[in-house]
Amino acid sequence: MSKIASTATPPGPALAIARPTLLTGLALAIGGAVLFSTKAIVAKLLYRYHLDAVTVLAFRMLFSVPFFGAVALWKMRSEPPLAWRERWQLVGLGLAGYYLSSYLDFSGLQYISVGLERLILFLTPSIVLLISSFVLKRHISRTEWLSLLVSYCGIVLVFVHDLRAGAGNAVLGAALVLGAAVSYSLYLLGSGEMVKRLGAMRLVAYAMCVASAACVIQFFALRPAALLVQPAGVYWLSLVNAVLCTILPVLMTMTAVQRIGAPVASQSGMIGPVSTLFLGALILDEPITAVQLAGTVLVLAGIYMLSRRK
Repeated sequence: MSKIASTATPPGPALAIARPTLLTGLALAIGGAVLFSTKAIVAKLLYRYHLDAVTVLAFRMLFSVPFFGAVALWKMRSEPPLAWRERWQLVGLGLAGYYLSSYLDFSGLQYISVGLERLILFLTPSIVLLISSFVLKRHISRTEWLSLLVSYCGIVLVFVHDLRAGAGNAVLGAALVLGAAVSYSLYLLGSGEMVKRLGAMRLVAYAMCVASAACVIQFFALRPAALLVQPAGVYWLSLVNAVLCTILPVLMTMTAVQRIGAPVASQSGMIGPVSTLFLGALILDEPITAVQLAGTVLVLAGIYMLSRRK
């Protein structure tokens, strides 16, 4: 699932989109979802070098911040300046949406499988719905409640499976990743109006710069600078994490939204958990069981039901 909001006006129904545009947009949306989901695979590979979440996240941000910094600088020069209130809002959004959620996610990955991690993160739309209901007093229909029930049954199924399989400290790992999903849900709720004023690319660039600064400060506050000296494999994997799992999915997803609209692009992103499950088996030798497949199907079914609601 890609972490991008968009202000683009969605096209009409898929049938009204020219076929070449539709196919290109779907390919970009699916590719972006798969690449973004691969972040968990790369993090697991980096952990084999005996790194921790603080260090892995710092390397990811150090390699990706030049791109987002360049975009932020371009937007600062080409668009009207922000009010002080908007600047503080961006700081809060960057810390919640890209720093805290990433840190909790990478921390949780130390304890659970990539398949369970991706499924928990995929619950973000349902968490947004729950927060909207209990905090913003939004009415939830019966269909929406049913979709939530189906999704969370799938998560419980996979979680119990990981717990019985002895997958590290599954409870702690799942709690950390769930915290990441909640943190990003708060970012989505808080960025709704701002993304309309600033545009998706400007908002993401600014927020990523804030998150990068927080990750680097956290690293130097908690870890010795000597940890920046690592084997070549760490640098290459961190570059992959930044370019292929962060920057490229952002660009691909935004382009897809412009071509086929946010609803279709979002539903195409449902390939993310499935791709992570099979990539985990292929690259990390994490077994795929019937229980995991059943849980994945339930989560995807619940989110699909939710996405069909207008």
